[in-house]
This record gives sequence, structure tokens and C-alpha cells, in this order.
Amino acid sequence: MDYLCPLFVYGTLKPGERAFADFCAPYLVASQPALAMGRLYHLPLGYPAMTLESGWVQGVLLTFSNSDCLRAIDDFEEHYPDRPESSEYQRDRHLVFNLQRQPLGTAWIYTMRRDRITALGGQWLPQGYWSETTAP
Repeated sequence: MDYLCPLFVYGTLKPGERAFADFCAPYLVASQPALAMGRLYHLPLGYPAMTLESGWVQGVLLTFSNSDCLRAIDDFEEHYPDRPESSEYQRDRHLVFNLQRQPLGTAWIYTMRRDRITALGGQWLPQGYWSETTAP
């Protein structure tokens, strides 16, 4: 049985960014600006990573027609459900909010461990927003 699959995105998977058309657009049924609790970092590799530290991250809540797209996105994000210790990102469900900070429900979010971000030379983005056009 198919069900709707919510995913909060904050980097290259957002509409208008480089990975959206390939990984998200074919499955998309709805999108809206959203917030999640955490901190955002720009990585020198050219993309961001989010932690679950205190703060707010600005992104987009994408709703997909089903969860089939998550396999390809997991590969893209180097998330291996059967090998979390080998994964670049972890994917878990967390509460997501609208721009007025009212809860929208839970969604999948890819996060990275803080020690990994430090090892990669991540730069904190205090405004909680990332785009390829404005990245440091």
C-alpha cells in the first residue's frame, strides 16, 4: 500500500538546487517552506550538513507519493540503513514546523554527527540557511 512520505530538505535536494530534479521532482506531490530544530553547517565539499544541536534550520518539507524514492536518496546521501556506522548521514524522523514555528508533524531528515562535520571542516551557518548561490 502506498502512503505519503515526508522529507525535510535543506541543501542540494531543495527545489532549485542541483539534486532536486533527479531525486525529488519525479515523486513530489507537495512542498512547503519549513523549519526543523538543529544547526546547519556548510561543508568545503560543496554541500551542507545538519546536526541536532540547538537552533533552527530553514528548508523545505517535500511530500512524496511513496517512499520508493528514499532508496535513491539514501544512496545519494551515503546513508546505509543496514550499516549506520559506515554512513555519511543518518536518516531519522523528527518534528518539522511551519515558518511560524507551529508543528507540521514528523518527517525524515538526513543529519550528520557533529564530530564528522568538524573533521570535514564544516562552517556553522548561524542563519540556518544554505543555497549553492549563497554558500561561503
